[in-house]
Amino acid sequence: MLNPSELKTVLEAALLAAQQPLPISELCKMFDEEIGADTVRRLLEELREAWKERGVELAVTASGWRFQTRPSFQKYLERINPEKPPRYSRAVLETLAIIAYRQPVTRGDIEDIRGVTVSTEVIKRLEDRGWIDVIGHKEVPGRPALYATTKTFLDDLSLRSLQELPPLEDIAKTLDLAQNPQPASPPAPQSAPDEPATAQPSPA
Repeated sequence: MLNPSELKTVLEAALLAAQQPLPISELCKMFDEEIGADTVRRLLEELREAWKERGVELAVTASGWRFQTRPSFQKYLERINPEKPPRYSRAVLETLAIIAYRQPVTRGDIEDIRGVTVSTEVIKRLEDRGWIDVIGHKEVPGRPALYATTKTFLDDLSLRSLQELPPLEDIAKTLDLAQNPQPASPPAPQSAPDEPATAQPSPA
C-alpha cells in the first residue's frame, strides 16, 4: 500500500496532467486499495498547502480540483502568449449577470429586467461558451426555456458554488451599471448597448 507521501505524488501527477478539474470520486479510482474520499481530500489540502508559495496553485472548483496559474503571474505569461481572451459585448455580460443572480430565468424575464430584447445571438454566445444551459421549461403558455449557469461557468471563475459569486453591486460596477445595481423592475425601454466590455476571468 502506498504511504501518504506517495499518494500525494500520484495525486499531484494526475492533476498536473489533467485538462479539466478532477472530482475526488475520479481521483479515488486511481488506487488499487480503497482510499476514502476524506483521506484524498485531506491529502489534497496538504498538497495545496505545499504549493502555496509557488506561481501555480491547487484550486477547487465546482467540477473538482485543478492546478492553475495564480492571477498575479498572468501579466508575465501574457508577454510570451499574447493571445487575448475573447471580449464580450455589454449585452452579453448583462445577460450573463442576470442569469447568474436570478436563475432560473426565461428569456422574457431577462428582457423585463434589461428593458430591451435579448437577441438569439446573445444567448447563443453564452451557450457556445458553455456558461449557460436550458434546465427546464416554465409551466406557462408557450413553455419558455429556463436558463441557468453551468459548472463550466463556475470553473472559469474558479468558484465552487454560486454562493461564492461576488456581491451584485461589484458586478454592476464591472459592467458600468452602478446606476441600477439590483434591478427590481424593468427600466425604461432603450436600444440595446452592444459596445465591447472587458472579458471575464478565465483559468490559466
